[in-house]
Amino acid sequence: MRKLLSFTAFALMAALLLGACNAGKFNGDFNWKVEPFEFTNQHNEKVSLEDLEGKPWLAQFVFTNCDSVCPPMMFNMAELQDRIAKEGIEDYKIVSFSVDPEHDTPEALQEYLDMYDVADQSKWEMLTGYTQEDIGKMAVKSFKTPVIDDPNSDQVTHGTSYFLVNQEGHAVKSYSGFEDVPFDQITEDLKALIKEGS
Repeated sequence: MRKLLSFTAFALMAALLLGACNAGKFNGDFNWKVEPFEFTNQHNEKVSLEDLEGKPWLAQFVFTNCDSVCPPMMFNMAELQDRIAKEGIEDYKIVSFSVDPEHDTPEALQEYLDMYDVADQSKWEMLTGYTQEDIGKMAVKSFKTPVIDDPNSDQVTHGTSYFLVNQEGHAVKSYSGFEDVPFDQITEDLKALIKEGS
């Protein structure tokens, strides 16, 4: 009986120590390799997956003519950036893929970004320069999220998640980007991912 109690005490102590060691450690939910790409940003510059490697980034799918979920997603991402800045986190990017590339020129994307109270635009890559079909395939292959053009309107159906991509270009976690955004969790995950990669 005494041996059993000793073993139980040891097991509890080990679990507590392991829990303490894991505090602040990043735990992803999946590991999806992002397909290689080279698109055009709001400054008419080429941005590739390779350019983003070495630092984590947050991805979202939006478009400038969106009359439903995109404005809240953009406001929320700007709020998230403010919180990230308050934590002193600097080594990251925000990547917004347009799901309406025909309409969303680099100039249109820059004007759209200017509409939001973004603290540091240098962190943002607003991407276009591909076909509707291309972004639909890329969204499904890399992020398991739908992008569906509505032929009867000027709207595009798309997911409202934010995705966290690690330093190696793998999507590792997703969060609500529209409602009930877990700002603190995203900030902590980003911080842990950067610490793990340093």
